[in-house]
Amino acid sequence: MPWNDNANPGPWGSPPPEGEKPKGSSDEPRRPQRPQGGGPRRPPPEGVDLNELIERYVAQLRGLLGGGNGGGGGSPDPSSLVRYLPMAAGLVVFLVLLSGIVIVGQRERAVITTFGAWTRTYGPGIGYRLPLVEGVKKVNISSLRKTEVGGSTNAPTLKESLMLTGDQNVVDLRFTVNWRVSDPGKFLFNISGQETTVKAVAESAMREVVGRSDLDPILSTGKAQVQDQTVELMQRVLDSYDAGIIIDSIQIEDAQPPKEVVAAFQDVATAGQNKEAKINKARGEAAGIQQKALGYKAQVVNEARGEAQRFNQVYEQYKLAPAVTRQRLYIETMEKVLSKSNKVIIDGKGVTAPIVLSPDAFRRKDGTSSLSVTPQTQQGAGQ
Repeated sequence: MPWNDNANPGPWGSPPPEGEKPKGSSDEPRRPQRPQGGGPRRPPPEGVDLNELIERYVAQLRGLLGGGNGGGGGSPDPSSLVRYLPMAAGLVVFLVLLSGIVIVGQRERAVITTFGAWTRTYGPGIGYRLPLVEGVKKVNISSLRKTEVGGSTNAPTLKESLMLTGDQNVVDLRFTVNWRVSDPGKFLFNISGQETTVKAVAESAMREVVGRSDLDPILSTGKAQVQDQTVELMQRVLDSYDAGIIIDSIQIEDAQPPKEVVAAFQDVATAGQNKEAKINKARGEAAGIQQKALGYKAQVVNEARGEAQRFNQVYEQYKLAPAVTRQRLYIETMEKVLSKSNKVIIDGKGVTAPIVLSPDAFRRKDGTSSLSVTPQTQQGAGQ
């Protein structure tokens, strides 16, 4: 290397000639030297091998830690270790203080506790807590949590799903509660077993509402009303606990009679449907008859009014010419009476010549002749 060349001595001088020991050297192994103080070190001059320089520093560090150069097993100098204690202590303190930073997400809230007691709550952003003194618990307040009561639809029947209705019937009711956390501190410290508490309150509230309702509305059109009443009752109970929970909704998944009486209940339901069908049919027929009666009534009234008006008009004409009006009424009346008769009336006064009538005068409406000739009539006619 260029630095150990005799022609170009390095910063430590020229090496001793062969066979000659350097000054102050002995056959005993060399002990590690203490690091010398002083100002900042100057960069190595040109031509110095950086790898070997690094190796020298590593060897000195090993000497401080007791490793020696080549595994001598010497113990480190206590005075050299004391110099690094403040630096290590400061690093430890910095890391501990750094661990107190709390980063809270947009959907979360951080609950800070001091020796296990709830002291404050952080919103979204960056907060701080005292390490080793204060703890932190993060709670998601935006997610919708679900609690099932009565099990799933196809699962075996549970005792919690069987409820007694107001009309002394039993219904197998399964529903789901959707809820959120409104206050993380109250949610964590005012109630224990949050999921179990919500389920117990939901079951109790539903039993109370079902106990005030009949079976038919629960199975058909009254589900929405039952759900709304249960939500209101649950929220009131949880607010009394100061639980920090908001009930979003309740969804009835399945409502039916117990399996042991399903067949009988279906028969009853079918009979009820047939009853309603017959009632609706009877109401329709009654409405039709009523419409016909009202129509006939209107027709009769209109005809009577027309007859009255016509009579008034005839009466006005009668006052002007009584004889002519009487003759006209007589002729019109006789025309109406004899219009459907096959009889021919002839006034024989002053008639001397025979009267010949057309055969159509004796023809009925069906086209047959109404004139019948008996043998006596024929014999009398021959004589």
